[in-house]
Amino acid sequence: MSKEVIAKKAEIVDSVVEKFNNASSIVVVDYRGLTVEEVTDLRKQLRDSGVEMRVVKNTFLKRAADKAGYEGLDEVFAGPTAVAFGSEDVAAPARVIAKFAEDNEALSIKGGVIEGKVSSIEDINALSKLPDRDGLLSMLLSVLQAPVRNVAYAVKAVADNKDEDAA
Repeated sequence: MSKEVIAKKAEIVDSVVEKFNNASSIVVVDYRGLTVEEVTDLRKQLRDSGVEMRVVKNTFLKRAADKAGYEGLDEVFAGPTAVAFGSEDVAAPARVIAKFAEDNEALSIKGGVIEGKVSSIEDINALSKLPDRDGLLSMLLSVLQAPVRNVAYAVKAVADNKDEDAA
């Protein structure tokens, strides 16, 4: 093998290592059986959520995972493999892929990494069920407003009761 080919392969591995290191979550999927249109649609949905999906040779993925310090991913890097890298929202790759997999049985989650920890399919499915950042913020806001709202109702009830007594 020529030095140019070896250098090119090393460059690919290094770029995947960089993706591994910069991602807050990674989801590895088997896309066998999906049509080109379905894969294009999945990529669009992932891109809209700030997630990048790449198809990389399994040998490159194994080397990159070893360089990045992720042990236990070798068994998921078998067969047709695509990797979704999410850096903004931790749950975004899992959420988009799990939703897409519900409609397309050919897509299956093989494993992944959540915040630097190698995770199982069950962990990724659990993560996919979490609401997005805006949903979590609205839930928090609702919880914070509840005591103030209850005090306002109590004050109004007392005021209404005094109005009835005065009349």
